[in-house]
Amino acid sequence: MMSMDLIFWIIAFLINLALMASTFYQIVILTDLEADYINIYDSATSINRIVLPEFIVQGVFCASFLLTLHWFMFLITVPVTCYHVMLFLKRQHLFDVTEAFRFLNAEKKFRLIKLGFYLVIFAIITGRLALSVFEFLSDADDATQLF
Repeated sequence: MMSMDLIFWIIAFLINLALMASTFYQIVILTDLEADYINIYDSATSINRIVLPEFIVQGVFCASFLLTLHWFMFLITVPVTCYHVMLFLKRQHLFDVTEAFRFLNAEKKFRLIKLGFYLVIFAIITGRLALSVFEFLSDADDATQLF
């Protein structure tokens, strides 16, 4: 049976990949809007459709670190989660069609910073995943030597 720690890091790895893909998709949509390859209404619809699920996944991601007592990872992910909660409570989480071109550069910059944040988290999670795999395999080798 696989170690629970290994299973947790695999799930965290997949969640982080999903968050990076979501953020990258939003950056591509905003870049297409800036280059006038996409209609403003289509871009707002595409972005707004995934914003709330992204916020929920980020909250679950942060809470999972808290519940599994990974304090360092929790403290790293809590600022983005709090920022998402603040945006949601102020009703500023959706991409506004009427203000799109005025805030386009700020929206792109926010998402690029968030993508960089997720890349740092990705590096940490990949290292922890590799460490968990190594520990699991070394424990399996020790167990086979007993027989």
